[in-house]
Amino acid sequence: MSGVRAVRISIESACEKQVQEVGLDGTETYLQPLSMSQNLARLAQRIDFSQGSGSEEEEAAGTDGDAPDWGGTGADQDDEEGLVKFQPSLWPWDSVRNNLRSALTEMCVLYDVLSIVRDKKFMTLDPVSQDALPPKQSPQTLQLISKKKSLAGAAQILLKGAERLTKSVAENQENKLQRDFNSELLRLRQHWKLRKVGDKILGDLSYRSAGSLFPHHGTFEVIKNTDIDLDKKIPEDYCPLDVQIPSDLEGSAYIKVSIQKQAPDIGDLGTVNLFKRPLPKSKPGSPHWQTKLEAAQNVLLCKEIFAQLSREAVQIKSQIPHIVVKNQIISQPFPSLQLSISLCHSSDDKKSQKCATEKPGQEDHLYVLEHNLHLLIREVPAPVRLCSFHKQTLSSIVMPHPASAPFGHKRMRLSGPQAFDKNEINSIQSTEGLLEKIIKQAKHIFLRSRTAATIDSLASRIEDPQIQAHWSNISDVYESSVKVLITSQGYEQICKSIQLQLNIGVEQVRVVHRDGRVITLSHQEQELQDFLLSQMSQHQVHAVQQLAKVMGWQVLSFSNHVGLGPIESIGNASAITVASPSGDYAISVRNGPESGSKIMVQFPRNQCKDLPKSDVLQDNKWNHLRGPFKEVQWNKMEGRNFVYKMELLMSALSPCLL
Repeated sequence: MSGVRAVRISIESACEKQVQEVGLDGTETYLQPLSMSQNLARLAQRIDFSQGSGSEEEEAAGTDGDAPDWGGTGADQDDEEGLVKFQPSLWPWDSVRNNLRSALTEMCVLYDVLSIVRDKKFMTLDPVSQDALPPKQSPQTLQLISKKKSLAGAAQILLKGAERLTKSVAENQENKLQRDFNSELLRLRQHWKLRKVGDKILGDLSYRSAGSLFPHHGTFEVIKNTDIDLDKKIPEDYCPLDVQIPSDLEGSAYIKVSIQKQAPDIGDLGTVNLFKRPLPKSKPGSPHWQTKLEAAQNVLLCKEIFAQLSREAVQIKSQIPHIVVKNQIISQPFPSLQLSISLCHSSDDKKSQKCATEKPGQEDHLYVLEHNLHLLIREVPAPVRLCSFHKQTLSSIVMPHPASAPFGHKRMRLSGPQAFDKNEINSIQSTEGLLEKIIKQAKHIFLRSRTAATIDSLASRIEDPQIQAHWSNISDVYESSVKVLITSQGYEQICKSIQLQLNIGVEQVRVVHRDGRVITLSHQEQELQDFLLSQMSQHQVHAVQQLAKVMGWQVLSFSNHVGLGPIESIGNASAITVASPSGDYAISVRNGPESGSKIMVQFPRNQCKDLPKSDVLQDNKWNHLRGPFKEVQWNKMEGRNFVYKMELLMSALSPCLL
């Protein structure tokens, strides 16, 4: 056996690992075996230190067996713990030996403890404070304490439940606010242009999409409104969405157009506030961000229009240069007329709000000018009328080909009979700025007001004849029309000879007569006043002509411009001569704008007693000829007006047919 080669045998212990779980696929999960320390701790837990050694138990059993059972405790132990074997003691002094041995053990332990305490190397003794025993309490106090403990436990349970409910309500509220924010953002997106840049949501207030070239970015930011306490009640006007606009667009703005006249004939014409809005008030049911953004966009629009007006004021060349100072443009359309255009921008402070609440005088407001200026600004379909001709045409015309060709209409790039000629091209390319249009509108308003004031002054100053003005409701931005009638009271149906049509333009007034004649007057008030006075003077002569036809008198001569007599400083005098139906009497009327009326009556020769006898006229038939003229004292004539007096005079000189 010694020659046989040794064979190594590996002996493995049997698998004592317990199976913890068997999976559905048959995989077994084992419990890890205990380490040596864990195994020692498990074995130590099995030791019962309350029991002594076997010999001591036996001795104790023998000692107990000798002791009498007085109280029946032995029987009870037999009943509870089971049957215990009784062993008699080996010798009588066995109990004494055990007691002495236990006493010796205790003394040794006490000696060791005292030696350790004395040396104070390993252990020290500290006094132990004993709490005083609580005083004995009555049953009622104990019952009250137990109730308090029960109530405290119930309250703790209720508080825990309330805390859970508060957390759930807060979570639901946050989710609801998040949903409201998304829905409000959707509403905002339906009205305004939004884009997302990074983690921010930005909007656009400018008019770049409509062709505006204003350099202001007009960007606002959409933020989530977090200024709310979830523990408190949410107000009714709460909005989960808020907007932040640029600081220079806050508040309100408007453009103030003022026309001031320094001449004594007419005072200040008034002012116009364009794009002025009342203080923003949140309407019930409408989001507050809509009002805020509309006000900011209105400020941007006013700034854009004023910037365009300032640019045009610098570029336009005029006889009197335009003045641009800060936020004000001053122009003089006429020598005595001043046009002021101002940009009024007020913030949201209390002082500006107080000034805004002050209402301007209604008599100083020009509603017609305001309407016409709004029409001028909104003449183009685009929201802002601030683009050049090329920018306007690009919106509706296809880009030209090749790309190097100029912008504009296709006929501008053609040649031949279908192409534009020079005049048409010049009329297209010569664009008129917004400031020029406003100046023209101011001139027209001034000329219209001056014309109305002139007509009113003549109507109030001169009672005979009467002058009436009928203004047309349909008018153009740069042209208005008024129909002027000159009549005599009580004779409106007979005297309809003077009817004038005044077309008030920008720098002149065109007068169209009833017969089609056209007279052009300048913007000077004196020209219009002199013309109307001459027409009123001619009306009296025309009235005599119409009255003579009705009365049966014969018109002998008529002239609107008499070359005899004193020269009138205003216009020319007019005259008419009429004869009675029998031919015996004649009336000659001369009327001048400055000299007034002069009436002469020619009587027959036979009624003139102081007429000297003539040697030439010997026959009596020549006595029926009319003699010299005699002037009538017109101031002493009865009658309310000139035509009525003339009617009485004609009636007195006419023969009675009865």
